[in-house]
Amino acid sequence: MSETTPCPRALAKALTQHRTPSNPRALFEMAVTLIPFAVFWTAALVCAQRGWWAGLLFTVPAAGFLTRIFLIQHDCGHGAFFPSKAANDWTGRVLGVVTLTPYAYWRQTHAIHHATSGHLDRRIAGGIDTFTVEEYRAMTPARRWLYRTYRHPITQFAFGPAFVFFVQHRVPVDLMRAGWRPWASAMATNLAVAALFFALGSWLGWGAFLLVHLLTVAMAASLGVWLFYVQHQFEETHWSRQGRWQRDEAALHGSSYYDLPAPLRWLTANIGVHHVHHVDSRVPFYRLGEVLKEQPELKTIGRLTIAESFRCVKLALWDERRERMVSFREAT
Repeated sequence: MSETTPCPRALAKALTQHRTPSNPRALFEMAVTLIPFAVFWTAALVCAQRGWWAGLLFTVPAAGFLTRIFLIQHDCGHGAFFPSKAANDWTGRVLGVVTLTPYAYWRQTHAIHHATSGHLDRRIAGGIDTFTVEEYRAMTPARRWLYRTYRHPITQFAFGPAFVFFVQHRVPVDLMRAGWRPWASAMATNLAVAALFFALGSWLGWGAFLLVHLLTVAMAASLGVWLFYVQHQFEETHWSRQGRWQRDEAALHGSSYYDLPAPLRWLTANIGVHHVHHVDSRVPFYRLGEVLKEQPELKTIGRLTIAESFRCVKLALWDERRERMVSFREAT
């Protein structure tokens, strides 16, 4: 560890002073997210109703703001958006109807992700399936083909996100043994979504409504999965086995700093400052910027630019010997 690299445990302790959420700031973030989303979504809908198909381009910024809505829901799930737990939970539940994401179900799988990120012996729910080079070499040809199909960019960023948000979130079979709460969350969200869809479809016209909303959700889902992918599937990420795995170390070095231009950083609610978020998920997204200002050395850890992030797409396997992510070609 270099002199300029902060100690993960000391960083975790220092971040506690940034944890305090603010009601006025949270309400402001809600307003500047929900209002533009409603404006762009409505503009796309009006254009679709009148057959002005070029107007469907309004779904692109609508999808961007829907992603930001999801990231507000994400902070609610960490108890980091409002000071009140009840306010976080009810906001998360309501926003989950808009994002098609059952709040309690998602919160549970995401908590598993945070608790096990970078742990090679605990690769369970909440992340992108990642095998080691040796595990891949030991697979049958059929299993290799399945894994390569799963890791293909079309699967990862098109079919996969659509499946997660339109199918998996409706029936949480991955938490069959986790009790009734994830199922109650999913079924309650499904009923609320069905009621909202029926009301809006009947009022606005089913064709235009479904075209605009499902297109918007599909694009937002792909953007969200892309962000999640580059936050953990980069070359110098961190994976280790039981006995060597340390939570703070894995959090700081197993998550990237996605250095986006300021407008995109704002639109994605600072989620690119992911290494800091993983060290302490209770820091509100609207306070992550002040952490970077106070500790600018964090900007050099796991840094990825947009151009560099596209190179992560080819990475698919963790090489335990070289301690880095590699492509299928490098592994064979």
